[in-house]
Amino acid sequence: MLYKDFKGEKLSALGLGMMRLPLKGSSDSDIDEAHTERMIAYAIEHGVNYFDTAWGYHNGHSEIVAGKLLSKYPRDKYFLASKFPGYDLGNMTKVNEIFAKQLEKCRTPYFDFYLFHNVCEMNIDAYLDEKYGVYDYLIAQRDAGKIKHLGLSVHGSLDILKRFLDKYGKDMEFCQVQLNWLDWDFQEAKKKVELLGEMGIPVWVMEPVRGGKLVNLPDKYLSKLKTMRKDETAAEVAFRFIQSVPQVGVTLSGMSNFEQLAENIKTYEANKPLTESEREQLFAMAKEMTSAKSLPCTACRYCTNYCPKNIDIPEIIKLYNEHVFSDGGFLAPMALDAIEEGKRPTSCVGCRSCEAVCPQQIKISEMMKDFVQKVK
Repeated sequence: MLYKDFKGEKLSALGLGMMRLPLKGSSDSDIDEAHTERMIAYAIEHGVNYFDTAWGYHNGHSEIVAGKLLSKYPRDKYFLASKFPGYDLGNMTKVNEIFAKQLEKCRTPYFDFYLFHNVCEMNIDAYLDEKYGVYDYLIAQRDAGKIKHLGLSVHGSLDILKRFLDKYGKDMEFCQVQLNWLDWDFQEAKKKVELLGEMGIPVWVMEPVRGGKLVNLPDKYLSKLKTMRKDETAAEVAFRFIQSVPQVGVTLSGMSNFEQLAENIKTYEANKPLTESEREQLFAMAKEMTSAKSLPCTACRYCTNYCPKNIDIPEIIKLYNEHVFSDGGFLAPMALDAIEEGKRPTSCVGCRSCEAVCPQQIKISEMMKDFVQKVK
């Protein structure tokens, strides 16, 4: 197992994400504990020492299983991470209650790593609002030794990350980013990594294979990967891309079966980063893949000057493209909910004034209607 130095500690470069644990049946709450226990034992035996859970994973059961199974090992033999569930604004007044419950569920006196979870458009104002006391409480827990290292995970835009770091950056020791070769440009992962690098904040990676999307590629893209690295799988190439980003510390993978775990651990027995030429080939593939399903907006903003509702059309198109490419998901709906009433796709009156000046001839009014239907 490869290791990364972090403030005097040796962290396994591959961490076990506990968001997609094996299930007994169709319910996300019904974790297969026997299968999970076998995975954890194998992971620890092969050098994995970082385990990442959260309040909402598996409908609240991930922390319980993590606590039950990891407590069988000496506490100083593994690093445990969990998160404050700020994705639900109703939790903002409950930080002390939730944190105490998390310690209980995880059967631990402290968290090695603790995060402001899912900093995004929907919750940034609440996270920055001192009246809730979330930041002050977590800093107090850090000072008391119940949190060893404090950080954040971000699903919002680059601007959202900047806002958070402008206020709290001096106390953030790491940042978890959705980072993979497809999202390097598509979700501005590159710019987020650069910003964090400027502030000296190491990067933790989530979604390195984009929930399996970068493993289950169409044949023509799998063939291209084979011409690059004939002896490696699509998953290996995805991880080798991560290894080519020097700011990365821990890479978290939500492995849902023993086979995935064993394969990924084998990958992380060696550091084989991609060459610059290989990276450029992946970026070209990413552009082709995302462009095929994306509207060709260049954010020239001619349209916004003619919208009677003052809708930020380029931003809506950006969210639409993400939603369509990802075949749904929570990111776009979450961002839409953060847009003020009257400026969402539902507010489009279909006047087509924007379309008359669009250099790309995008049928914006049709996109707005389709978006409304997709996120119902």
